[in-house]
Amino acid sequence: MKKNIAIVMGGYSSEVEISLKSGNVVFDELDHSFYQIYKVLILKDKWVWLDKDENEHPVDRADFSLINGKERITIDCVFNAIHGHPGENGVLLAYFELLKMPHTSSPFYQMAVTFNKRDTLSFLKPYGIRMANSVYLNKGDIYWQDQILRTLGLPCFVKPNKSGSSFGVTKVKHEDDLEAAIQFAFKEDDEILIESFLDGIEVSVGVIEWKGEIKVLPITEIVSQNEFFDFEAKYLGKSDEITPARLSLLQQKNIERVSHKIYKTLNLKGLSRADFIIVEDTPYFIELNMVPGLTRESILPKQAKEANISLTELFGNCIEMALKN
Repeated sequence: MKKNIAIVMGGYSSEVEISLKSGNVVFDELDHSFYQIYKVLILKDKWVWLDKDENEHPVDRADFSLINGKERITIDCVFNAIHGHPGENGVLLAYFELLKMPHTSSPFYQMAVTFNKRDTLSFLKPYGIRMANSVYLNKGDIYWQDQILRTLGLPCFVKPNKSGSSFGVTKVKHEDDLEAAIQFAFKEDDEILIESFLDGIEVSVGVIEWKGEIKVLPITEIVSQNEFFDFEAKYLGKSDEITPARLSLLQQKNIERVSHKIYKTLNLKGLSRADFIIVEDTPYFIELNMVPGLTRESILPKQAKEANISLTELFGNCIEMALKN
């Protein structure tokens, strides 16, 4: 009998539309002859599942069963395609774990930690992971711009602490622009992170649990046409994403080693994508994405293709690992 798989998509954050695109690609690429697959929209105002005609039906939040008239569909495993809150920050995963529902992401604690940029940096720093100098601010904090600039210099990056897809991020090149960047980031989150600029090669690398082993995928070099790898560069074609990256053998080995170490140290599961800046031959960790984009144009699927892993194999492996774990 086929396993019933729910692909959850949507979410409560600015990344709703990106999540819907990712979720629909997962639905199209999973093996429908092997799984019975359902699209589930988790939105601020409703939780519903869609039938083959895209008609909406209710989801029972008590047990995450899908209501179909007088019948109920029991879900065997959830494929998490929600970027941001509540799919990527651990909230939804805690709910599934209370229900003892297998899901394709890391456990809720790891998801909560990795979604919080400053918590991730604080967790990894004692393990020798190199990273930019940074300053943290909470909304309402008293701060002095000159002190921040003395610590970090210019240019610097101001970003929301808990956000994805570069929403709310600014590269600050002039002292007079810092305050506006801080307020812009606070519109997205009540905690922000200000980091020193690293001048080097920007790369992104997928690390996945593949057939029970940690697998580092081919590295992607990011060459943005904009000031940095912002929303336009990520989703509107304003960047060149070169896979495999044009790196020396030493740079490649260093990235692979550190990426594997981060995944193992944090005890991650499922799909992940880590971003780095390489300064000379040293990788500096920027952040983790634990629900990376899964469209055909997204970085991790392209890396999987380079590793001779089809999307059907990639997504199917996520489900099989979740059921096994």
